[in-house]
Amino acid sequence: KLVKRSIAAKDGAGYIKLRCEDGEDMWHTYNLVEAGDRVRATTFRKVIKSSSTGSVTSNKVRLSLTLRVTATEFDAEGLVLRVSGRVDEPSEHVSMGSHHTLDIEPNRDFTIEKPMWDQVALDRIETATNPERTAEIGALVMQPGLAHLCLVKGQMTILKARVEVNIPRKRAGASANAKAHNKFFDACYQAISRHIDFGVIKVLLVAGPGFVADDFVAYVVNHATRHDDRSVLENRSKMLVAKASSGHKRAVEEVLSDPKVLSQLNDVHAAAEMRVLDDFFAMLRNDASRAFYGYGHVAMATENAAVDKLLITDALFRAADPRERRKYVDLVEGVRESRGEVHLFSSLHVSGEQLGQITGVAAILRFPLPDLEDMAVDDSSDDEDGTAESKLQSAEDMLGADTAGGLYDPDAEEAAAARRAADDDAVAREMRDNLQL
Repeated sequence: KLVKRSIAAKDGAGYIKLRCEDGEDMWHTYNLVEAGDRVRATTFRKVIKSSSTGSVTSNKVRLSLTLRVTATEFDAEGLVLRVSGRVDEPSEHVSMGSHHTLDIEPNRDFTIEKPMWDQVALDRIETATNPERTAEIGALVMQPGLAHLCLVKGQMTILKARVEVNIPRKRAGASANAKAHNKFFDACYQAISRHIDFGVIKVLLVAGPGFVADDFVAYVVNHATRHDDRSVLENRSKMLVAKASSGHKRAVEEVLSDPKVLSQLNDVHAAAEMRVLDDFFAMLRNDASRAFYGYGHVAMATENAAVDKLLITDALFRAADPRERRKYVDLVEGVRESRGEVHLFSSLHVSGEQLGQITGVAAILRFPLPDLEDMAVDDSSDDEDGTAESKLQSAEDMLGADTAGGLYDPDAEEAAAARRAADDDAVAREMRDNLQL
């Protein structure tokens, strides 16, 4: 949670006061704090006092300390974040320059002060503190005439829209019921368009009793096709139909607790990243002049405004050398200036680990740069000869035989594509049947 923010527009210097609410917030904080930053938080310190009579007393005193950071440590299993450094502001009980370690704890305010907040750090702050940016599941629960659209993050469900339309009973020869249903579905469609960002949401659950959810998804696809709504058509795979007892908000928790739904939501955090990573390896295999990894080659492609998708792991932004971090920040900003997409991979996810094994930075290009393959770059992690075969072999070597067998097998990829096409055909047939009904 963002408590307070004070950053100068001129040079980017300033501080941000935050409060961690869960383990994900701890991870964001770990990626924000760098050596040289100042961190202020409350802590306990053992204070020993000697009296005039020679007696010695020892007490634990709660105080606010400001450290100049030298190191950070994050325990992903225990969700513990420790910030170590030297005391940078005078205190009644602690001498200047003495070493101390702060434990960043949930639901306690702390302040991070930097000489310059770069755009990558500010983006992470926005992602961590904006529920709409961090929500990974959207949920639309509905019954005829009533629907609630929500965003779900952790243990928090945020209501974004309530849709209510009076639907008259069916009568022979009357069309009022069908018109009211279309009006209701259209209102739900517009609510999704206004409140759901498919670039952030990994899954949109559509749930309700009977066949109302199936009918609505069929309506969505039909409406998006007629109006060429690409944002919906390109994200049809993110819509997951489920059963719910009603269209009331409380049904969201009912849907999320369904074991069948939970099994389908497994690995939702890494699913989008894995798709982008798979796209990169497919491009590397099929058109190597449009796929590069390693800082040197990716930086050259960025200078040519050729990067369509940048894949980069957050571990690169935790470099101890500020100049090393800065070059990756510049890389991200350069790609965004040329209207490319930036995909930041978490090193805690399998996809981030795999990307980290091939230097941690890769790019899919808008157009081929065949000459770039032959250019020598000052990057020890890039290939020596730059040929397409060498690039692919090098990537397979770095990932290891087991992983490569799963990612680079053309027959497996072709079979998977055939299965996806068959699934799409089945979904399309089912929707046509529903629309005809």
